[in-house]
Amino acid sequence: MSIKLRKLGKTELQISSIGLGVMQFAGGKGVFRAMFPVVPEETRTEIIKTALEGGINWFDTAEMYGAGQSERYLAAALHEIGATNDEFMIATKWLPFLRFARNIPKTIQTRLDNLSPYSIDLYQIHNPHSFSPPEAEMKAMADLVEAGKIRSVGVSNFNPDQMRRSHAALEKRGVKLASNQVHYNLLNRQIENNGVLKTARELGISIIAWSPLASGLLTGKFHKNPEILARTPAGRRKRLEKQLLTSSPVIEVLNEIAGKHQTEPAQVALSWLIHQGEDVVAIPGATRVEHVQESIGAMQLELTEGDCSRLDEVSGRLRS
Repeated sequence: MSIKLRKLGKTELQISSIGLGVMQFAGGKGVFRAMFPVVPEETRTEIIKTALEGGINWFDTAEMYGAGQSERYLAAALHEIGATNDEFMIATKWLPFLRFARNIPKTIQTRLDNLSPYSIDLYQIHNPHSFSPPEAEMKAMADLVEAGKIRSVGVSNFNPDQMRRSHAALEKRGVKLASNQVHYNLLNRQIENNGVLKTARELGISIIAWSPLASGLLTGKFHKNPEILARTPAGRRKRLEKQLLTSSPVIEVLNEIAGKHQTEPAQVALSWLIHQGEDVVAIPGATRVEHVQESIGAMQLELTEGDCSRLDEVSGRLRS
C-alpha cells in the first residue's frame, strides 16, 4: 500500500506520518508488568507484518522498555517475517536517568545487539534528566553518527532551551537534530503554548507525538463502557477517571466526525494530529492487530477543515 512519506527533520530519512510504538511489547516484565498484558509472540509478529503491509515504515522502542525486551521482541518479529533493513526504520532511546553522557558509547552495542541484525536509524535521549548537560550528550551522539553506529539523533521531552542547546551542539559537528518526542494529543496541547512546537519549527525539527490517543481515552472506549476502568491498573485508572468527565465534549465531537466518515474515533484523533503539519508524526502502540489497522486507516483519512476546526475548538476549551 502506497503511503505518502514525510521528511524526518532536516535529515534524509523519509517516514510514514504514523509509526508504531512497541512499548507494549515489554508487557509482563519489570514496571511494565502492571501496565500492559503480555503480547504473545504470534500476535507481535502479526502486528509488525500488518504495519509494514499497511505502509507504516518505522518503529519506536527504547532501552527502558522492559530493559531491552521491547527491542529484542521487535527484532525477532521483523526477522520472523523476513524483513530487511531497507524496508523500514527503527528509532530507539538511551535511558539517561542516573547516568552521564559517557554511558552513551558504553551501551550502544547492547542496543545494536538487541536489534540485530537491524540498524538504528534514530537514536534519542529519552528525557533531559541525566547528570550531563545536553552539549555532552550531543557530543556522544555525534560520535556515534560519525562511527556509523546510528543514522540520526533525536531527543524526547526536551523544553525549548534544551532543544536549542542540543541543536547548536550537533550543528557544530555537522549533524542535524532530527526530532523531539513529546506528549501531544487532543487532550494535551501544551507544546502549542510552551514554545516547544514553535522552537521545533524554527529549527526544522520534527515533533513525534507519544501517547497520541491519551492512554486510550480518545478511542472513546472508557466513556462508552466505564466498567473497563475497573480492569485497569490502579495508577493508570485514577488518572483516567480524572480525565473522563472533562474529556467528554471532545469524545462527543470525535464520535460525530467518525460517524460522518464511517470510521472510528481513534482514527479521527490520530488524523487530527498528523493534520497539524508535515512536521508532526505520531507513534500509537498496539497490543492487537486491530490497533495497527486503525492507525493505517488514520493515515488514509482526510479530515475537512471544518472537522479540524471543530476539534481545535472543543479541545481548546480544556485549556481555558
